[in-house]
Amino acid sequence: MVDLTNKEILIGITGGIAAYKVAELTSQLVQQGAGVTVAMTDSAQKFIGKTTFQALTGRPVYTELFEPQEHFIGEHIGLARRADLLLIAPATANVIGRMAHGLADDLLTTLALAVTCPVVIAPAMNNEMWSKPSVQRNLTQLKEDGIHMVGPDEGWLSCQSIGPGRMSSPDAILKTLINLLD
Repeated sequence: MVDLTNKEILIGITGGIAAYKVAELTSQLVQQGAGVTVAMTDSAQKFIGKTTFQALTGRPVYTELFEPQEHFIGEHIGLARRADLLLIAPATANVIGRMAHGLADDLLTTLALAVTCPVVIAPAMNNEMWSKPSVQRNLTQLKEDGIHMVGPDEGWLSCQSIGPGRMSSPDAILKTLINLLD
């Protein structure tokens, strides 16, 4: 185990079935001493509940851009300033596209623009979506912008297909985060 004491990890969860894997990763980070804060999109909440992450982190889960719970200068400013690393997992085609074009229309995409720390995405989507030229262009743009990426893996997908698009395992994502925090 690596000691992540005094490291602040901000996790953005988007609307994909792989959101359940982020609960395990969150638990691993907390067990290694990291302070973990979660921001969820509306779509993410259709797949997994805020209560799961509140219990795992001992912190509030943030979902709204204009309803501050802790930072009255704006959650996108306060959370961004506190973060040593931002992870977006699963990173759907939608959020990847919005980030690639600099759009900030919810808390998560606003955080992605406001942070000055390293940003990591863990893409997850249907293999047909993954193969689209527009998705690949958006990923290329994010890489050029300095965004780090882990995965996706190839394997069984929730759409009952086999191919690329499966979100990497929590262990693989954790390894990437530790390397960036070192």
